[in-house]
Amino acid sequence: MENLNQKSPEMERDQYDFENRVVAPEYSQEEDAEVENPLRPRTLSEYIGQEKVKENLAVFIQAAKQRKETLDHVLLYGPPGLGKTTLAGIIANELGVNLRITSGPAIEKPGDLAAILTNLNPGDVLFIDEVHRLSRNVEEILYPAMEDFALDIITGKGQMAASYHLPLPKFTLVGATTRAGQLSAPLRDRFGVVLRLEMYSAQELAQIITRSAGILGIPIEADGALEIASRSRGTPRIANRLLKRVRDFAQVTSGGKITREAAKIGLDRLEIDELGLDANDRRLLRALIQFYNGGPVGLETLAAAIGEEAVTIEDIYEPYLMQIGFLSRTPRGRCATRAAYDHLGLKPPAGGDDGQQRLF
Repeated sequence: MENLNQKSPEMERDQYDFENRVVAPEYSQEEDAEVENPLRPRTLSEYIGQEKVKENLAVFIQAAKQRKETLDHVLLYGPPGLGKTTLAGIIANELGVNLRITSGPAIEKPGDLAAILTNLNPGDVLFIDEVHRLSRNVEEILYPAMEDFALDIITGKGQMAASYHLPLPKFTLVGATTRAGQLSAPLRDRFGVVLRLEMYSAQELAQIITRSAGILGIPIEADGALEIASRSRGTPRIANRLLKRVRDFAQVTSGGKITREAAKIGLDRLEIDELGLDANDRRLLRALIQFYNGGPVGLETLAAAIGEEAVTIEDIYEPYLMQIGFLSRTPRGRCATRAAYDHLGLKPPAGGDDGQQRLF
C-alpha cells in the first residue's frame, strides 16, 4: 500500500480545530499516520455493519473477478469515520491488487494527477479521499482517465503547442467524500458504483469494539463494550478512539479489565455523556440557551459567544447536534430544541417547544 497523501495548509488548519476532541469523527494526527492500522478489517467478512453496502460490493467484486475485468469506479459517501478508507483497502485486497492512497487537496496541479496515474499498474485501486475538493483543472484531466483510461496532455503554447494522447493501464478509482452534493455532475456521473454509508447502531459498534479489544489485547466485558458504543456517536472511528482512552483508565483504576463500571468512570472523566456529547457540545448548547433564550441566533454571534470559529461550529459541532434533534437551523439563526433543554436539565421557555416556534 502506498500513501501519496500530503496535507495542504487548509487541511492542517482544519486539523487544529478538532485534534483535541476525542469525539471528533475526523482523523487525529496519530490515526492519520497509521496507514497500516491494525484495527482496519482486511476483508468483507471481517467488516462489521453496512450490510447492504457489503452485499452489493461483494457481488460487484465477484463479477469483475469472474470476467477478469477491473471493477467499475466506486464512490463512497457519508459522514466521516464510517469506514470509507477501510472499504477502499478491502476492495483492493479482495481484488488482489495494489492500493494507492491520496486526497483531493493534495493533488494541486494536473501534473500531480498525471504522475500518479502513469505510475499505476494494471488493475490497481486508486483511492482519493475528499474527492469533492479536487480543483476544476485536475477534474478535467480525470474525466478521460476514468472513461477512456487515457490522458490528453497539451504542451507548449501557440504554434509550439502539441497534443499527446497517453494511454493508461486500466484501474479502479475509489472516491470518498463527506459532501456528495459538492461533487460536480460530470465527475459524479463517471462513477459506476455509488454507495452510501450509514451511521452504526450501538450493537454494531459493540461488536467492533470487542473485535478491536481482542486485536489490542484488552480484556473487555460485553456490557463495557456496549457502554462505550452507546457514547460513540454511531461512528467506528470514535468507538476505537474511546476504547483506547478507556483502556488507560481501566488499567490504572480497575485492574485493566473494561467492565461497564470502568467504562462509565473513564467516559465520565473524559466528560462524554450518555449521548456522546462532550464538554464543547454542551457549552455551545448552554450558551445558546442561557445567553440567547434558546435562539434564534446568528452563527457568527454564537461563534463569538463561545470563542470558536464559525466554520468549526458549522462543520464539527452542528452535524451531530442536528442529527440527534438538539439543534435546528432557521432562516434567522440557530435554535435549541426542547430535547436539548431536557438533556441539560433546563426548563424550556413557556409558549413553545423551542426557539423555532417563537419565530412565528
